Amino acid sequence: MEMTHRPVISSTGVFTPVDVITNEELVASFNAYVERFNTEHAAEIAAGEVEQLQPSSVEFIEKASGIKARHVIAKQPVLDPAIMAPRWGERSNDELSIMAEIGVKAARQALERAGRDPADVDAVLCAASNMQRAYPAMAIEIQNALGIDGFGFDMNVACSSATFGIQTAADYIRAGNAKSVLVVSPEITSGHLNWRDRDSHFIFGDVATAVLVEDAAIAPAEHWDILGTKLKTVFSNNIRNNFGFLNRAHPETAGTADKLFVQEGRKVFKEVVPMVAQMIVDEAGRLGIDPQSLRRLWLHQANAGMNRLISHRVLGHEANEDESPIVLDTYANTSSAGSIIAFHQHSEDLAPGDTGLICSFGAGYSAGTVFVRKTA
Repeated sequence: MEMTHRPVISSTGVFTPVDVITNEELVASFNAYVERFNTEHAAEIAAGEVEQLQPSSVEFIEKASGIKARHVIAKQPVLDPAIMAPRWGERSNDELSIMAEIGVKAARQALERAGRDPADVDAVLCAASNMQRAYPAMAIEIQNALGIDGFGFDMNVACSSATFGIQTAADYIRAGNAKSVLVVSPEITSGHLNWRDRDSHFIFGDVATAVLVEDAAIAPAEHWDILGTKLKTVFSNNIRNNFGFLNRAHPETAGTADKLFVQEGRKVFKEVVPMVAQMIVDEAGRLGIDPQSLRRLWLHQANAGMNRLISHRVLGHEANEDESPIVLDTYANTSSAGSIIAFHQHSEDLAPGDTGLICSFGAGYSAGTVFVRKTA
């Protein structure tokens, strides 16, 4: 008789950097930069050759995003008006890279919470928006640091990387090619953010998450059945980052703004919200789940307004904090890690049999849904 392999989420882990930048600190830094820039370019501004920069405010940031603070790995250089970018010491090739370091910390927590030894894991998927390097794969470095005998590879679907990684891991389980897979998302988003852009300098924060996806046959008694997953991509230039090793061919443009995060925020809002909401409703129907019966939505943490509209379209009413928890206010947008942080922090109180949804969406466009049900 053919053996059936059923994928579940056994546990999750989160590493949160100690340093926090509040909106007040961020605005003070940004406005100091603006004042310096306008003073240094006063003649060009007066001649109409350079556009005068406008200051930011705490009220503007919170109204635009719902963000109040963010964690970062390197606080002081980000707040320095002369730098406004993360900085840390160069590490030798024999040292653990910073991206692998925070990924390992999140992974260890996930393993400990599941009572799992690294030797029991078959694969590591490093799913994140911006990899520290092209190769060797970050996943292989994390795998080596954890002492896992198996395989690993990197994958990047921007803010949907974690959910795409979960489906990939689940497919390995279903196919019998692995029994235990770590999906690790070290998101050092401070590195690809333009901290001098008034419209986006407040968006991102740093963090690392890990999701342990396993065969139900070996999972701990309390776990989450993966009822179904769905992935979708639609090409769009409305969120883009042109940084890459090919930039060396055009060094004169290497420092330009489009080598960092850029977006057409209003277009993204208008196009992504209906796409994601319809995707959730359609997939719920395919799985025989009434979307309005979902106990909790762990949505991508990019913008409070987007989450409010998506949850309303799915649940049929304005969702409260219990139905659609927000971590955006204290973590900011952490790319693919956001929905996993929300799940990690707001899932233990659910009862056996409760059904929920982990959903992410972002550049690409990309979107991923993971419907789960708690067991004990």
